[in-house]
Formats: sequence, C-alpha cells, structure tokens
Amino acid sequence: MDHYDSQQTNDYMQPEEDWDRDLLLDPAWEKQQRKTFTAWCNSHLRKAGTQIENIEEDFRDGLKLMLLLEVISGERLAKPERGKMRVHKISNVNKALDFIASKGVKLVSIGAEEIVDGNVKMTLGMIWTIILRFAIQDISVEETSAKEGLLLWCQRKTAPYKNVNIQNFHISWKDGLGFCALIHRHRPELIDYGKLRKDDPLTNLNTAFDVAEKYLDIPKMLDAEDIVGTARPDEKAIMTYVSSFYHAFSGAQKAETAANRICKVLAVNQENEQLMEDYEKLASDLLEWIRRTIPWLENRVPENTMHAMQQKLEDFRDYRRLHKPPKVQEKCQLEINFNTLQTKLRLSNRPAFMPSEGRMVSDINNAWGCLEQVEKGYEEWLLNEIRRLERLDHLAEKFRQKASIHEAWTDGKESMLRQKDYETATLSEIKALLKKHEAFESDLAAHQDRVEQIAAIAQELNELDYYDSPSVNARCQKICDQWDNLGALTQKRREALERTEKLLETIDQLYLEYAKRAAPFNNWMEGAMEDLQDTFIVHTIEEIQGLTTAHEQFKATLPDADKERLAILGIHNEVSKIVQTYHVNMAGTNPYTTIKPQEINGKWDHVRQLVPRRDQALTEEHARQQHNERLRKQFGAQANVIGPWIQTKMEEIGRISIEMHGTLEDQLSHLRQYEKSIVNYKPKIDQLEGDHQLIQEALIFDNKHTNYTMEHIRVGWEQLLTTIARTINEVENQILTRDAKGISQEQMNEFRASFNHFDRDHSGTLGPEEFKACLISLGYDIGNDPQGEAEFARIMSIVDPNRLGVVTFQAFIDFMSRETADTDTADQVMASFKILAGDKNYITVEELRRELPPDQAEYCIARMAPYTGPDSVPGALDYMSFSTALYGESDL
Repeated sequence: MDHYDSQQTNDYMQPEEDWDRDLLLDPAWEKQQRKTFTAWCNSHLRKAGTQIENIEEDFRDGLKLMLLLEVISGERLAKPERGKMRVHKISNVNKALDFIASKGVKLVSIGAEEIVDGNVKMTLGMIWTIILRFAIQDISVEETSAKEGLLLWCQRKTAPYKNVNIQNFHISWKDGLGFCALIHRHRPELIDYGKLRKDDPLTNLNTAFDVAEKYLDIPKMLDAEDIVGTARPDEKAIMTYVSSFYHAFSGAQKAETAANRICKVLAVNQENEQLMEDYEKLASDLLEWIRRTIPWLENRVPENTMHAMQQKLEDFRDYRRLHKPPKVQEKCQLEINFNTLQTKLRLSNRPAFMPSEGRMVSDINNAWGCLEQVEKGYEEWLLNEIRRLERLDHLAEKFRQKASIHEAWTDGKESMLRQKDYETATLSEIKALLKKHEAFESDLAAHQDRVEQIAAIAQELNELDYYDSPSVNARCQKICDQWDNLGALTQKRREALERTEKLLETIDQLYLEYAKRAAPFNNWMEGAMEDLQDTFIVHTIEEIQGLTTAHEQFKATLPDADKERLAILGIHNEVSKIVQTYHVNMAGTNPYTTIKPQEINGKWDHVRQLVPRRDQALTEEHARQQHNERLRKQFGAQANVIGPWIQTKMEEIGRISIEMHGTLEDQLSHLRQYEKSIVNYKPKIDQLEGDHQLIQEALIFDNKHTNYTMEHIRVGWEQLLTTIARTINEVENQILTRDAKGISQEQMNEFRASFNHFDRDHSGTLGPEEFKACLISLGYDIGNDPQGEAEFARIMSIVDPNRLGVVTFQAFIDFMSRETADTDTADQVMASFKILAGDKNYITVEELRRELPPDQAEYCIARMAPYTGPDSVPGALDYMSFSTALYGESDL
C-alpha cells in the first residue's frame, strides 16, 4: 500500500468501538457534532436549493443523502426510489453507501437499516466518514495528507501569531485565537488581531465565526459557548469546521501566486486550448451519439406482425440514409483537427495533446467499429425476423385451412358412430351398415395424414415462437382429442356390427364398390382443392418454375381422374337400376357411404374452377420474380463498376502519398483536385443506394450477379473519403512545419526522397530499423555500441512519443526541422524576460498588467499561477519560473 492509501486508512477508518466510547464519555460532543455536521451538509445542499433541519430524520429516506453525495462529488448516482415504503428508503440509503464504498472507504458497522431507523450514532458516523473522504482526504501539505496535512497547514499559517500553538483539533482551538489567526493571515483587513485577548475566548470565537460567515461564506458550524464550556471540544466537529477554512483559503492562495505570460505565447496557447476544447466537445458529442445509437441497434425484441417489423426496417433505412452520413463526416473532421492540433503544439514546443480518458482517436475508432458491428448484426436480425414472420403467416394460414377442412369432415361423425340403428335393421340393412362402416374406416384412415400434418404444423409454429400459439395449440388439441375419440367409437361400432354380422346375409357388392372407389376419389378431390388453394412463397425464378411444372403435371392427371369419376357414377347408376329392378329397401340410397354423386360432381366442378385460378396466381408470381431478377441485375451491374473504382482510387491515393512531386502547394492543389473528382462521383453512389432501396423494399435477400453488397460499397466509400482527407491534412501539416521552421523546398524534397527510399513496403511509415538506416544515410553517427543505442533511443522518444513502433513522415520532418533550426528557445525566453524585467531578476504582476493588454495580462496571470518567484517579492516571477511556465522544463 502506498503512502496515500495508508494515510487514508489511518485517518478516517476508525474502529467502531472508538466512536462508541467517545459518545458515551462526553454527550456534549453529540450536540457539537449535530450542529457542525448539519451546517456542513447544508453548506453543500444549498447549492441544490435545499437543506436539512434534523440530521438523523432528514436522511432517513436516503433522498437528501444521495443529493448531498452528488453535490460534493460532482458525479451522478443511480436513480433513487420515490416510494415511501421502508424497502424504498433502505434501497436509497444502500445506493449512497455503495457510492461511498466505491471511493475506497470501508464503512465499519454502518448499515442502511440503522440510518433508516434514525440511529443518531450511525448517522453521525456516516456523515463523518463522508466529511473525511470528500473534505479532508485530499488535503496534502508536503508529504503529509488528510488529518496530518490539515494540522500542518494550520501550524504553518498560525506560526507567526502570538499566543497561538496549534497541536491538535480540540484544546488548541478553545480560546478562539487559532480561528482568528487563520482569518487574519489570509484576510488581515477583516480582523484587528492586536486587540484580541487570550482570556476572552467567547469574544474571540464569536468574532471568528461571525466574520467567516459574513465575508468568507463559511456557515457557522459551532457555538462559542459549547466550545468554552467543554473540557475537550469534539475533534471531529473542529476538523470539519477547520477544513472549510482550508478550502476557502487554498484557492485564494494559489491565485496570489499568479505569474506572467508573454503575449505571443498567450495567443498560441489560447488558440491551442480552443482547438482542444473543440476536439473534446466534438469527440464527446460523437461518442454520446454512438452510446445512444448502439442500445437502439442492440434492441432485438421481435414484433408479432409483419407490418411492425417492416416499420423497424424502414426506421433502420432512415438511420442509414439520414443520421449516419453526417456522423461519418464528423469522425473524419475529428481526426483532421487532432492532427492539426498536434502539429501546432510541436511547432510551439508544447507537450503533445492528450485527450480526456476515453476520447482518444483510437477510442473513437473502437467505438465506431463496435457501432458498425452492432449495425451489421441488427440488419441481419431484421431480415431474419421478416423471413421468420413470413414463414409463420404462411404456416398459420395453412394450419387454419387444414383444420377447417378436417373439422368440416368430422362434423356429425361422433353422433353417427354412436347410433344403434343396427338393433332394428333388417338383414340387408345390417349388411349395409357393416359395409358402410368399412368405408368409413377407409375414409378415416385417409384423413390420418391430414391430422398428422395439422399436428406437425402446430409443432413448427410453437418452435418458431408464433405469437398466437395458445389458440393454435388449443385448436390442435381439440382436433387430436376428437380424432382419438373417433377412433375409439369406430372400433366400438365395428365390434357391434361384427357380432350381428353372423346373423345377417351379404348385401349387394355394388354399393361397397361404389363406396370404396368414391371415398378415395372424394379424398383425392379434397386434397386437390386444398393444394390448388394452398398459398406459396418463392424468392427465385427457379422456385416459381418448379411450382409451375408441378401444376402442369397435376393438370395432366385430370383426364384419368375424369374417367374414374365417370366410372364411379356408372356404379351408382347400376345400383339404382338394381334397386329399381329388385325393389331393394334402401330405395336408391347407398348405405356404405354418405358421398353422393351430386357431391362428387360438385367437387369436380370446383376443382375445374380452381385450376385456372392457380394458373393466374402462378403467372403473376412469375412476373414478380422476373421484376426482382431485373433489380438484381441492375444493382449488380453498377456495384461491379463502383466497387473496383473505389479500390483503384484507394491504390492511386496510396501511390500519390508516396510519390509526390513539385512543391507542397502543388501537391496540395493536386490532391484537392483529386478529392473534388472523388466527391463528384457521389451521385453514382446515391444512385446505387436507390437501387439497393428498391431491392430491400422488394424483400430480395441474395444476388448472384455481384459479390459486392451495399455495405461493402459504403465502407469503401467512407474509407476513400477519409484517406484523401487525411492525405491532404498531412500535406497541410508539412506546409505548417516548413513555414514555421524555415525549411526550403529542396530540403523538403530531400527529406521525402530519403524517407521514401527506406520505406520499402510503401506503408507511409518507417520501422525502427528503417528509420535508423535513414538517419545513418543522413550523416548521423548511430553505431551499435551503447552510446549509439542511447542516442537512437533518445531520437525515437522524440519521433515516436507514444511508442507505437513506427515513424511517420510528419514526425520525421518535425525532427529534422528541429535538428536544423537556428533559433535557441532559451535565448528567446531570456530576451523576452529581460525586456519586461529590466535590471531586476524578476517580473511583478503589476508590471505585467502595465505592459500587456488587460485581457491577455489577466490570462497570463491565471496560467502562471502554479509557479512562484522570489520569496522576498510576493506576486513576482524569477527567470526560471517565468521560462518554465511558458515553455516547459524539457526545453530548458
């Protein structure tokens, strides 16, 4: 554990038993702590427009406790519970305690239940822990921190004062002179310290408390009478109040040590800082947009209807067309601004700009990569969901058709099977009933396949998570239960008929023949009608052609089917003749089947009507697939041209960035003309986007005419724009470097030729060994001995400060220009210093305000604040502080 951690632990991680003993030994301390801690909390809560009255009551629901932590930490806590129940209050307090613990604080025996119950001891202990963590922990003087640091600060500030000897945070403050000395040391005009008397502590304390509250905005946290009337004032209350003086005066003390700035450096610093602020804002906005967009793209909650999913797809297309392209431009501009800022900082001998944590260019690129990955997955999910809903609608409709046909067939079957007509039937009627039952069993077996199909479709709908699965399952279960019941009833009736059959004679076989041939033919017609009315989903020409071929094969079977129909009707006619001739009791009815010739003729006519309708549906779908194929070919033709064009342009830019000829201005002009030609190609990209839009609206999911997808084209186009913009920015930065360092065009060409010679792989960068060889070719004495290795390591730390293992051309010319520059930074600093200082060896704040314009002088003073001058001249800068503040220690 380092010094900071150990100090932190020693200062405010007190054992619980110490806290209990303090309260039990002197109950007056509880009163002091109540008042002090309440005032301290209100000094922060008033910033949020509220306050507390009773410290153990007002924090019980956790709301003001969470608000207090947000105000003093500047961070947002988790959203609080607004309920009034005990569980809501405990949840809020736990959120506050978890936040305190996240700051490295160990809460000893302090639980949310005690705070909610208004436990005074625990509440005061918790507030003391918060005060230590956020008001005292960060206090640091020399190598001490927290409590010792605060005590050392008080001792130093009060050392020159008579009758003041600060040794602790209790008895040393009873006479009030310590508080008055702190105020007088920083604001002598507020207190006449010479008139104070050590034997009048009440006057001293009240004077200090009143002045602090009126002029220093430090609330009155203690009562003078309580301090004087207590043998040993509460240490925690004193520390809390004294820490308020430290925070009030530490900022003012730093302001008093403000130093000078030079106008030219000021202007450059202000401009660079503006660029830094612009970069931070643009990076923050872009990252915030990505942060908001990714959860939307990660939301994969499916919709129940096709219309809702298509609306999601339309929203995604709007995002691609309208919302994302501007962000691509912002990302490119962000990289350009970053490179320009780094170049300006190097030219002004300032440290490289390091963005805030999480806002590096690499962080943005990583976030952008995550966005595109999620975006790709979201599009694939949308298309898969649409296919799934399409399949579900098709299966649901098929289930309803088959279920309706089956339910219509089973209507009345149970009542028929329960009949006991065989008990009073004649011999011929019994035979007829038996044959009829055999025909029914044949018909029942023929329907077994349909029941299995219905169950299989219901199972598939369940597996695909169909939203109306409960009703489908209920209907399927009803059909299956009914089917099982029909089987049982059928078996029972057969057994009854077979018992009676021994007593009866055989009836005319023609009825049985009719029934046996009519039932399969009727079932065939029902199956044909079902197939002719069945919906279909196809995605290619080949699929619709397959359906058309199958339909033509079906039509080829119609003549044979018609012959079978005529044969069945002939049997029925023969039966009618026999009945009429021999006066059979059935009187022309068939006891073995309910299928009548009229029904057969009616279904046959229906089949004949459905055939041309099926022809028309297949023809229309064939035309739609031909239209989709034209869309595929149209998109493929354009994509096969644009894709290679983008690749060619990327290769040409790579060659241009390496093989640049002429002056940098000529190169910049040539690159901008090249950029213009690329931008002029944008209408073709937009046209391809339009064709892609038509393909998506037609729900076309594949295209065999091209290997390029719209996503490939978009990514390639964005890379092309980024590459040409980055190349232009590099040339602009080279111009800035050349003009700032006075490099001639011949030197710049020589640098470029040397760099390109050792850039073997034409990557635009040099590895360490390549860069070392380049330096040796330019006359640098860098051998393999320890001295040479040390020199090369020094140079690499300049050209590759981030240790990426590569050297860019910009870093190379920056180094060469720095090595060949004639100006001496230290001499310039000394010259500027002598002009302003005259014969002295320091510059005062008043001289700075007199010599510089008001706005620049004040800015300089604020920027020079951390650097102090001679102790004998307050508010002044000596030469070393002056130069260090302006140019940094590394340049001197």
